[in-house]
Amino acid sequence: MSIVTSGPAVSSRALGVLLDSWRASSSPGYAALADRIRLLVLDGRLSVGTRLPSERDLATHLGVSRTTVAAAYAALRDAGHVTSLRGSGSVVRLPDQARVRSTRPAAEGDVLDFTKAAMPAVDGIAEAAQRAAGRLGAYLSEPGYDTVGRPVLREAIAARYRARGLETSADQIVVTLGAQHAIALLARVLVGRGDRAVVETPGYPHAFEALRAAGARLAPVSVTVDEGWDESALLQTLRRTSPPVAYLMPDFHNPTGATMLEAQRVRVLEAAADEGTIVIADETMAELVVGGPRGASFAGAGAGAGAGGGAGARPLPMAAYGPAVTIGSVGKSLWGGLRIGWIRAERPLVERLVRARSAGDLGTPVLEQLIVADLLGDMDGVLEARSRQLRHGRDRLVAGLRSAFPGWSVPSPAGGLTTWVGLGAPVSSQLVLAARRHGLLLAAGPMFGVDGAFERFLRVPYSYPDDETDRALTALAAAWDGIDGVQAPRGALMAEVV
Repeated sequence: MSIVTSGPAVSSRALGVLLDSWRASSSPGYAALADRIRLLVLDGRLSVGTRLPSERDLATHLGVSRTTVAAAYAALRDAGHVTSLRGSGSVVRLPDQARVRSTRPAAEGDVLDFTKAAMPAVDGIAEAAQRAAGRLGAYLSEPGYDTVGRPVLREAIAARYRARGLETSADQIVVTLGAQHAIALLARVLVGRGDRAVVETPGYPHAFEALRAAGARLAPVSVTVDEGWDESALLQTLRRTSPPVAYLMPDFHNPTGATMLEAQRVRVLEAAADEGTIVIADETMAELVVGGPRGASFAGAGAGAGAGGGAGARPLPMAAYGPAVTIGSVGKSLWGGLRIGWIRAERPLVERLVRARSAGDLGTPVLEQLIVADLLGDMDGVLEARSRQLRHGRDRLVAGLRSAFPGWSVPSPAGGLTTWVGLGAPVSSQLVLAARRHGLLLAAGPMFGVDGAFERFLRVPYSYPDDETDRALTALAAAWDGIDGVQAPRGALMAEVV
């Protein structure tokens, strides 16, 4: 059984924003309310230990009877997602494993987890691990606590930047425990409590969490599939708030797939420099090029070129256009099981990061660094193979979605791992709940927004094997047919998939 202590409280107003269109369901009011709160817990939008509003306060804010809220809380307690503590009211928790299993299909193998945009390990990791183990002996006389990174890996990462057109030396690199650790470390060093931090919406939810944990107040700026970044709003937000940091994903933005144009990069970095803002460019997707129609280009074809463009000229890394700190990792390109990421920054910031790091961890495992250093030597070959895999997966998923759901807007991104699907109705959370009942786990659109936006969107990864993609499409069709308030024609499922 989970043991939960009382933590921060969520107000009725804030919870009401997260709940958004919970009334769309034709289920009894208490059941619809319980289902939506349960999804917020499962998605991580309500963290474990959060105190829910009192029954009376939430009922007043939502304009429903207290009996409805009481019944919803009771259903959540029965399912194990809420517990009642004396003097603390109703507190979010995670159910024990027995209850989790009882809410899923009978066989665990029937559950498809499409909440992760990731790929299986690239070929050659086992062999690289054997070679790295053979070299490990040279490091065993050292203490093994490595807060900056082994020189061989730092140089390999720097060489990769140079190959991409950005002059970089090994002493500009800090090796981290993946990209998420890099984001959290930068937030802890650069952000003070109450500071503003510019972020993209939709955007990467774990970056939101890291910035908020450091005390930041988020200042969102829109990114869309068709238009890319709202440049006017981004520049105005920088000038109005003078934030210490702006977190951006300029290459194959997660989740829209957009790529920022070169001229935009220059203007954004100039505006940031004027305000003393450090731009953190997350480039974890930057080299996952999928490609598109022949003759299309990433640059010079309009603001949305990165979202639907092809295999034309690519922008350089963000820091080639002006002062920027960049983040990278091998979690998307090589394997998520290799917890290796990095930060590229100027030397004074590198020194600050290394000094601050010991408060959170004592370094990156040496063996994993040696494995990655080995694999980076053939990164061009790795990326070529990944591009073929992703192009096949994208084309299969996009064709399947467009055939089965002609009323949806299904982009075909030029890179990255996901497509940001427009559903045509604010039913993303409702659809995700229905999909769970058919053994498919997805991340609802609002997970990628600030304060519950994007109910009209769904992020779907195309990085999975064909059989799993086909099963996911079947489950999604069954879920769509089963949700309330949506009547849209569908084509024959998989009729055009090859």
